[in-house]
Amino acid sequence: MGILELMKERRIYFDGGMGSLLQARGLKPGELPETWNLSRPEIITEIHREYLDAGSDVVTTNTFGANHFKFKAEDGYSVKEIVTAAVRNAKNAIAAAGHGYAALDMGPTGKLLKPYGDLEFEDAYEAYKEVVLIGKAAGADLVIIETMGDGYELKAAVLAAKENSDLPVFATVTLDEKGKMLTGGNVESVTALLEGLGADVIGLNCGLGPIQLLPFMRDMAKVSSTPILVNPNAGLPRSEGGKTVYDIDADEFATAMQEMARNGATVLGGCCGTTPEHIHKTKLVCDDIPVCEITDKNRTVISSYSHAVTFGGRPILIGERINPTGKPKFKQALKDKDLTYILSMGVAQQESRADVLDVNVGLPGIDEPQMMVDVVKELQGVLDLPLQIDTSDPVAMERALRIYNGKPLINSVNGKKEVMEQIFPLVKHYGGVVVALALDENGIPETADGRLAVARKIYETAASYGIPKKDILVDCLCMAVSSDKNGALTTLETVRRVRDELGGKTVLGVSNVSFGLPMRENINASFFLLAMQNGLSAGIVNPNLEAMMQAYDSFLVLSAQDENCAGYVGIYGPKEAEKKRQKEILKAAAVNQAAGVSGAAGAGNSNGAGNTSGTGTGAADTGSALKKSIVKGMSQAAADAAKLALKDTDALELINTDMIPALDEVGKGFEAGTVFLPQLLMSAEAAKAAFAVVKESMEASGEVQEKKGKVILATVKGDIHDIGKNIVKVLLENYSFDVMDLGRDVPPETIVEAAVKEHVPVVGLSALMTTTVPAMEDTIKALRKDAPWVKVMVGGAVLTQEYADAIGADTYCKDAMASVNFATSVIGEA
Repeated sequence: MGILELMKERRIYFDGGMGSLLQARGLKPGELPETWNLSRPEIITEIHREYLDAGSDVVTTNTFGANHFKFKAEDGYSVKEIVTAAVRNAKNAIAAAGHGYAALDMGPTGKLLKPYGDLEFEDAYEAYKEVVLIGKAAGADLVIIETMGDGYELKAAVLAAKENSDLPVFATVTLDEKGKMLTGGNVESVTALLEGLGADVIGLNCGLGPIQLLPFMRDMAKVSSTPILVNPNAGLPRSEGGKTVYDIDADEFATAMQEMARNGATVLGGCCGTTPEHIHKTKLVCDDIPVCEITDKNRTVISSYSHAVTFGGRPILIGERINPTGKPKFKQALKDKDLTYILSMGVAQQESRADVLDVNVGLPGIDEPQMMVDVVKELQGVLDLPLQIDTSDPVAMERALRIYNGKPLINSVNGKKEVMEQIFPLVKHYGGVVVALALDENGIPETADGRLAVARKIYETAASYGIPKKDILVDCLCMAVSSDKNGALTTLETVRRVRDELGGKTVLGVSNVSFGLPMRENINASFFLLAMQNGLSAGIVNPNLEAMMQAYDSFLVLSAQDENCAGYVGIYGPKEAEKKRQKEILKAAAVNQAAGVSGAAGAGNSNGAGNTSGTGTGAADTGSALKKSIVKGMSQAAADAAKLALKDTDALELINTDMIPALDEVGKGFEAGTVFLPQLLMSAEAAKAAFAVVKESMEASGEVQEKKGKVILATVKGDIHDIGKNIVKVLLENYSFDVMDLGRDVPPETIVEAAVKEHVPVVGLSALMTTTVPAMEDTIKALRKDAPWVKVMVGGAVLTQEYADAIGADTYCKDAMASVNFATSVIGEA
């Protein structure tokens, strides 16, 4: 019986932590645990057997870090040898125990994907593909993708598993204490992503213990229509006698896991610090708890890397401005490949409270597939709004869907047989909510009855591809009233009946209704209000137009969707009116200063009802075009603004009055949880681009910017995961520190030698895995002996303040900004 079939009959149990048990059996600090598949296979098999005897149904192969970024044949170990041996060890244990399944374990690559890091999406995909093909050939029964902190890398891994095998795919992510992934995703966004991609089981693992994970597991159970797996740590780690131990014993762990089972977890197991005893006692107390029925939550939801947008509550605003139709400047920007202008259109709509951005780059004479990919990459690198992929070119659509970071809105399909056959396989494969135009081979039906008939046909055909009604928005077709006086009435009737008779969701391109008429904004706003009253789920509108947003905000008040009218008052009250006036003045100044960044100033209101992005930092309302460009992470715009500003501003003054304050503002937003890691990194890159311009000017004039001091960074011996270190490096350099990056898998003696030679005041050490933290402790001890003046900051997923104290670090930095603050305090004291 397959694992998915067994899961329908009863609760499933995974194993626990591998690394901590290997350490107990002699794994040395910095030694790569995956190598034991070949050098000590009997021990790996023995550990698997212990878990199976304790009650585990699934054992995970010792392949967490087995990828070609870490292992190369010329270095003595190949990925093929390691993965093949790991699966063989697991299968041998299963054969001896007489039951069980071998889960091919795939963890993060240790690299950050572009545009925030240097790893291409397809390169990450190829790394996972290699492991999947080897694991499948070796006999793995399922794939477990775990400890993922980046939704984009998670997507690459899931696609690799789904496209290169028929194995069930289980996927889990790691969250911080605020419920955020490393790159800002949350429970809702990752659930949307994984369900869209077709993962068989989704869930949470590592980072936190069962008590801390329980609230987030409950949140997932509320929105997930997929079985949930939870593999917590055995509480929080600490160091005792040079060994990593955890603060929850088997009895406490089992008691906490009962709550997971009662709240909807179908699959239970453990991660760091959990032993066969933890799993055994969990099984004993959870076996009699009934497995919760997996129900379809019937949610129509899309997502970006950071958050989800759900259709069915307040009407969703889809910004229409990234579209060449009727826009000469936009057409020219496409021809010139002026991505800065296109980004400015996106930024302006986000500031005007758009929930989703439509992206249409179709123009004769350009390479639409490549342009679509370029624009999607740029937009999702700077903004956190979900995107609507809007194209009639299936090649452009597929390429954009593949590299999209989240679950997208897809525009569009219609009732024509050949179109549905072309588009529905893409929707099913990549996941998404698809816009379905109510027209077919017979054209646009003139009546609401005719449009509903097409909608029914689309629903039925979509179902045959495995696409549910909840993942379809019916475009009821907004026709120009200038050519058909009843056009608006027919559309409104269709909207209402799709909701009431078909139980579906709807969308409209609102501005089409006024085509050919003067003062179109008046007609559009009135029609938008009528459409929302008739049940419209989403409107494709220009959120920069005041009349449209006034109609929208008024509707939310009148339909009781603006609690206590707080959003309306916040936008249109006296104080906000003055802020808006000042904002318009600043916008005009920005336009005069730098046409390339004028859109970054925005044109609408940045607060009020309906804002779901939650990422505003306030910088859009004050400051120069350079500061705004840095805050928004627009590198080219920042460089252009710096060039203009240098014409009448001193270079050092520009750094101190614009660049550093912009970084500080983003940093404070990051610490407050209103700005996420991708935005932090893109702002740092924008500052770097501007600084390159400023530096060139300073060198030409003989000015010199004084460095604050030298900092050494290193990922400790045995650990190849350098995401955290690289993030810290970018920020430290932007704050004028001289960073000496020693790389990853760095022995203690190398770090000490560099610290002594350069007499550095601060060393930053990073580690992701439990098995490599002892190497961090060894490094600190060596520094204390030979470089006692050095202050040591440490960071990594498995660390806590208590753990940092136990291994002798001077401070624990929970994020990159904490590293900057600590280095600043130390260098300032030196």
